[in-house]
Amino acid sequence: MNKEIMSRVVKKRQADPKVVQYVWAAIEVIRNQKQIANMDRISKYLSRVFGMHPKETARQLSLAVKDGLVVETLTVGCKGSKAGIEQEGYWLPGDEMEPKAEGSKAITEQDCFMEWETESHDWYCFECHLPGDVLTCDNCFRVYHLKCLSEEFKPRDGGSHWQCVVCRGSKKKNLNKQEMSKYLRFIVQRMKERAVDLNKKGKDTKHPMFKRLIHTALDVSNIHENLSEGKYKSFEEFKADAQLIVHNTAILYGVHSDQAEIARLLFSDTCHELNELLLCKNCFYLSNARPDNWFCYPCSPSHDLVWAKMKGFGYWPAKVLQREDNQVDVRFFGHQHQRAWIPSDNIQDIKVSVQQLQVKRSNGWKKACEELEVYQRFLREGRFWKTKMEDANMPHQHLQQNQSQRQQQEGSGRTERLERTDEAESSISSTSNEQLKGSQEPKAKKSRRSQMVEPKEEASDPEPEMEAVSSSQEIPVSSAPQQPEKLSVSTQTKKANGGSPRTLHRGTQTNSDGACQNMCHEKYTKVFNDVKEMMKADNKRETERVVREALEKLRAEMEEEKRQAVSKAVAGAQAEMERKCKQVKEKCKEELVEEVKKLVAQHKQFISQTKKKQWCYNCEEEAMYHCCWNTSYCSIKCQQEHWHADHKRTCRRKR
Repeated sequence: MNKEIMSRVVKKRQADPKVVQYVWAAIEVIRNQKQIANMDRISKYLSRVFGMHPKETARQLSLAVKDGLVVETLTVGCKGSKAGIEQEGYWLPGDEMEPKAEGSKAITEQDCFMEWETESHDWYCFECHLPGDVLTCDNCFRVYHLKCLSEEFKPRDGGSHWQCVVCRGSKKKNLNKQEMSKYLRFIVQRMKERAVDLNKKGKDTKHPMFKRLIHTALDVSNIHENLSEGKYKSFEEFKADAQLIVHNTAILYGVHSDQAEIARLLFSDTCHELNELLLCKNCFYLSNARPDNWFCYPCSPSHDLVWAKMKGFGYWPAKVLQREDNQVDVRFFGHQHQRAWIPSDNIQDIKVSVQQLQVKRSNGWKKACEELEVYQRFLREGRFWKTKMEDANMPHQHLQQNQSQRQQQEGSGRTERLERTDEAESSISSTSNEQLKGSQEPKAKKSRRSQMVEPKEEASDPEPEMEAVSSSQEIPVSSAPQQPEKLSVSTQTKKANGGSPRTLHRGTQTNSDGACQNMCHEKYTKVFNDVKEMMKADNKRETERVVREALEKLRAEMEEEKRQAVSKAVAGAQAEMERKCKQVKEKCKEELVEEVKKLVAQHKQFISQTKKKQWCYNCEEEAMYHCCWNTSYCSIKCQQEHWHADHKRTCRRKR
């Protein structure tokens, strides 16, 4: 490694902070028993309570003395077999200068005591939370091991200005103070809910001894105050404070402790929330504020709308949040608005017809489609969600950017609704048309018979074909080849007189013949009108009957299919539930047996350890002083109390 880089490395502390706290507890317990906390007593206590090896205890204790976390002294005993003899003892920092009742004198090995408040940098690596030789940041209090830094963040030489990972990421300003508070307050609220379990062990982090381990104390309430005062200029600064909680927790409780794991989960959730915020600020705000129809408000830029299909489900309307390789991150319309990563092969454009997707239209699917229609309507109308801060300067570019998308989605929405209605009507119309054709053909034949009633001599004459001119006498149900037969009497007579040479001799008929022709014309016109009205009424009644029968048939078939599908689904769900219940019962039974075995073994071990110890006759704590065959005490105080109260009369100890 480069020597210039190694010149920047600083020696901080070497002792494990968790072991230092064990040593502090041992010294405090031994001092409370009015004894000198020497190496032997500390080693026995740590071995008995925490299972530490004596060699490891001696090594960590010497490192703690070098770090100034434990003070080594020479103390003169005043009673017992070692009265007047100087003994090596250990004290908590700050306690060695107090006057001792035992007549001891404190001799500090370090000439000058370290001023904890003047330390500008932390003592433990911000990445692994352990002691060692560290590299200090020139902008903040954080320090790092060289092995904990990636190559891109390591210093290039020994003289340049070096910034840590956090300082480099916090240079960029994301939002103003109001917007930072607007979005981050939801994250802080969830951090408060999840941070309840962090301080359940009852360690007082404000204790003076813990200040010797924690350089910068911080909790969620401090983060909330900083957010209220507008101290955060970027999301990276907020993320760094959340990581500082993990750092402090790992130092106090241990890197692999349950509390440190809770802090890591808290930090992981906070990072996830920040990623969601950076992905789409509008979606993040609406999903937390939850106004009415919050999922229907479009974002800017708007998300793509697709049909997405999860494994085991049909196609469902969804928004596209992001794309990565062959996976698409979508959020579904509907009640739960769930998120999922879907393969690109299972994604279809929203313009694809519903009939092509072959979707089972359940109630949830229909509600999701209704919500999709509301979203498309909001998008067409340009209805974006605006808070009070955004009302003053709402950009006008949203409408211009999304105008083409709205028109396309409007057309697709109309097409989809028409296809939904046409699907149900197609079968009805096809059935009714077939039956109507069959019922109209015989009536058309009857109309042709009635039109053939004409004078015999005119029908028998070989005259040329004539065109039908009168449209008032046409019958709607007759087809194109039958048009030459739709001739009124007046039209036939007129054209017969003008086109046939035989009609020239009929020009000398009397006025009585003309009157007879007029009467015949009126008579046949009335007959044709009556036939026309009768056919319209019959056609209407027949159509209504056919449509009604087709609807009843379709409704019966739909109910039968629905009943069969429901019964099949219920049977399958019940069988699956019974299978799962059986598996869960067997698994729980096996786990219960294993747990009982473990508890029995632990109980036996605990009973064995308890039987091997002696207990104070007065307060039932672990005893250290033996009096007689069945009596021991934990302290001189308990011995004196029990001696005067009862044991004085029954003691069997030889005097």
